[in-house]
Amino acid sequence: MTQRTNEYGQPIGEPMPHWSPRPAPTGVTLKGRFCQLEPLNAARHAADLFAAYQTAPDGRNWTYLPIGPFSSEDEYRRHAETAALSTDPRHFAVIDPATGKPVGTLSLMRIDPTHGCIEVGHVTFSPLLQQTPASTEAQFLLMAYAFDTLGYRRYEWKCDSLNGPSRRAALRLGFQLEGIFRQALVYKGRNRDTAWYSITDTEWPAVRTALQTWLSEGNLDAQGQQRQSLAAIRAALLDTPVHASEVDEVLMGCCLMAGIGQAPAR
Repeated sequence: MTQRTNEYGQPIGEPMPHWSPRPAPTGVTLKGRFCQLEPLNAARHAADLFAAYQTAPDGRNWTYLPIGPFSSEDEYRRHAETAALSTDPRHFAVIDPATGKPVGTLSLMRIDPTHGCIEVGHVTFSPLLQQTPASTEAQFLLMAYAFDTLGYRRYEWKCDSLNGPSRRAALRLGFQLEGIFRQALVYKGRNRDTAWYSITDTEWPAVRTALQTWLSEGNLDAQGQQRQSLAAIRAALLDTPVHASEVDEVLMGCCLMAGIGQAPAR
């Protein structure tokens, strides 16, 4: 591609004559094959979410989150009530269609309609959701909403640079690492260097196809067993070899309470 220049010979970006600010996300319900996303509602979701989080054997899932662990249902309910009122982050509950109960939450945050930039964050998946097709589909549904419905051009994922499960999940889903922001945050009394990842609207069609193929009935049977890994599907689409770091059979839909995109209170 030829580099564009202005009248002074300086390199400049591609023109965007048809760009306009994008709408902000709303409290929509997003339905998939393995899960449904609906706006977080403390009265409807808090008790079941607390019970789902209590199925974990210990508190390690909260290490990279700015919240938790919660010692009681009332404490978690108070958190959920505050979160449910927020529009940035805008929180969604992940519903298991088999039980009708929530098994985790995630949000859209750092919403910038002017520039078309948005981030997925506050991912808090219980053991009932981790390592299931629904955990991957929940991420896909939110991506598709941001890119295809709202028309955003950049979708971000950020996490503690020491959070290995979150970083592997980002790469598995199709995000690209942009770098490490050193000493970006202080949370839970300690430093956080933040790993930044993104998907752009030009990358989204390939990412979407890979995720749709992985989630399809042709790849996942009724029990959620995969025939091909997401990494293998993406490699075939892009005609590239599968890198060892992308092997995801063990990580299938992980996100493991990833602590994605956490930010200090605003």
